[in-house]
Parts: sequence; C-alpha cells; structure tokens
Amino acid sequence: MEILFISHKFPPAIGGMEKQSFELINGMSSLTQVHQIVYQGNESILRFFFLLNKRILAVLDRHPNVRLIHFNDGLVASLSLRHRGYDHLKKVVTIHGLDVVFPLRHFQKKIIPEFNRFDKIIAVSQATKQAAIDRGIDPNKIDVIANGVDHHLVMDPHVAIDVILKKYKIDKDGNKLIIALGRPVKRKGISWFIKHVLPQLPADYKLILIGPFTMTETWKEKLLYALPQPVRHLVFLFLGFPSDQKVIRQYLRNPDYEDRLQHIGKIPLVDVQSLLCHSGLFIMPNIKVDGDMEGFGLVCLEASICGATVFASDLEGISDAIVHQKNGFLIPTEKADRWISEIKDALDDPLLLQNRSKEFQAYSLQHYSWEKMSKAYFSLFQDIIQCG
Repeated sequence: MEILFISHKFPPAIGGMEKQSFELINGMSSLTQVHQIVYQGNESILRFFFLLNKRILAVLDRHPNVRLIHFNDGLVASLSLRHRGYDHLKKVVTIHGLDVVFPLRHFQKKIIPEFNRFDKIIAVSQATKQAAIDRGIDPNKIDVIANGVDHHLVMDPHVAIDVILKKYKIDKDGNKLIIALGRPVKRKGISWFIKHVLPQLPADYKLILIGPFTMTETWKEKLLYALPQPVRHLVFLFLGFPSDQKVIRQYLRNPDYEDRLQHIGKIPLVDVQSLLCHSGLFIMPNIKVDGDMEGFGLVCLEASICGATVFASDLEGISDAIVHQKNGFLIPTEKADRWISEIKDALDDPLLLQNRSKEFQAYSLQHYSWEKMSKAYFSLFQDIIQCG
C-alpha cells in the first residue's frame, strides 16, 4: 500500500508533535511506500496551507496507487475538510490534545464534529480520545496509539557530570538537582511548583529549568499582554507562546530563590542527557488550564529513558506515558502536600531512588518505542484499506 503523509509540524522545528511526525514517516517508510508533504519552514505557513490541496492532487497524479492520506494533527485535518478532488481515498487524522480542545467557539461547535467524516481518528492518549468523544466524535472511529520514544537517549551513567555542571555554572552536585524541561507554558505548572513546592523541599536541592527562555521582556510579549485576557489566552494557545515565562522571570530575579532555582536555557541534547542521567529527579507538575491539555507527555518518557526518576501530575495524557510506580510516579495535580511528601520520601533514600530509576528506565524501554508506534499505525492502515 502507498500512503501520503501530510504534516505542518516537522523538523527543523522542535517539539513533541514534530518529533512524532518525523518518526512516524521515517518508521513507516521501512514498512511500505510513503510520500510526504511537510512544512519545513522554507515558506510562510499560510502559503503552505493555501497550496496544500493543489499539492496533494499533484502528488496523487504522480502516484496513482496512493490509497490513504494521513493528516498528522487536527489543524491541518480541519483545513483538509474543505479540499476537493480526493474524496475516493481513505483519510485518517492523528489528534494530539490542543488540536481538539482549542477553545474557539466556531472550532468547537462547527469544525470538530466534522471530524466524523474521516475514516479513522487516531488519538495519542486515552485522555485525547475522551476529549474528542466529549465533543461529539463517534467513539467507534477513534483508536489510541501511544507515541514512542528514542532509545538512543540511554546515557552511560559513568560519564562524568562535573564538566557539565561547570559549563552551566551549576553550584550543586549532580544528584542534588531537580530537572524540568520544555517551553514555559502555563499548563506545565512550573511557576506553581516553584511557589508551592520548591520552598518546602530540602535546601540543598536546586531546580534546574531547561528549554527556550528569554530573560528580558520583548516587544512582542508586551504587545500580547496588552490584549484583552480572553483574546490573549487564545493567541497564546494558538502560537504556543510561553505563557508562564513572565512569572518564572520574577522568581529567577527574587533573591529568596537565588540558591534554589536556575534557568540554563536551551542546551545541546547530549548535555540534557547528562543532567537527566545524574539528577535526583525530573518533574512535570502540570496543572489544569481551560482550553489546553497535555496530549501525551513525551518529555516524561524521554527523561525516564535518560535515567531520571520521573514525578509527574496524574493529569490528561501524561498517564499514558507514565504508569504509576512502573516508570515513574504520578501525583495528583496541584496537591502541594502530596508533591512535597512524595519527593521528600524519594530524596530520603538516594540508593532506593537510584535503583527505582533503573527499573523505571527498563520499563519505558520495554513498552515504548517509535518502532512499536509505527507498526501499530501500519497495522491499522492495513485494516482501513482492506475494509474499504
């Protein structure tokens, strides 16, 4: 079978959806013949969307044996509902979370229900599936296929960490670090954790934040914060804007947190691996944000593969990536007392924490991989075509 993949989330852009899209296409290419139309930043995104129908028809004209088209997120899929010329083909969309719950009234009332026109909808987690069902999508049309994870992230635990600590001027031993990764968006709960949990943890532990971050307010940020709150919220969600960045800046500038908190920005992957491998633990303290959701929680799996012990909120799609006490710890969201007690208990026994992290890493390696994900997609695509 020949399959055409469509995605506007693709490298060189960096993110969970971009990674999943790349690995899916790459993995499927080893199983069957694939074609792709992907956005790689060499033109405006508006031009990409505007010309997409024409480009799909051109690919189909060159490759008449294409039997199925896969759209890799809800946004590009919703635009395809207005396309013409390939209704005879099977059409499948993968939904990730925000592309289902985005709180624009027209999108929720008029567009999401039209997803029932697709032959199959693949959700990356049970939480994403339920969000789709809650919005009127036929549950019989939805299958759940979890994302994978890169096994090459496994790090040699004997690699020295001292040079990395010195490089980023981190004044703590590696095993006294708590790591958080990713864009500082509000749903990640980092400012909540800093305020409610960090001050109650042992004073010799330091929270290290890693990922894109600007220490000074930009003109774009000033402009966005001048918008009315409801409009600003929609724009933040649509752009993936770092909505927690402003509050985190305030903590970073607060002398009371000088020895407890540090942001080292975006750093090379190998350095991230080293810090995760040698850190005490990794946190993902997500909180509930209206109109937003964590579709899967890929970064938790990546941290586990690197060798860190994961503590994450038992919220939305995170529980599809982390199974409690199998490859990490799930803690009720925004329950500060539980977060404090669970982390303190773990830090009180470093040897047990180290042993558990190895067990958790082994579980993640056994149950999650991009190869496993690709084979699940391949099997489902076969069933869809054969049933047609």
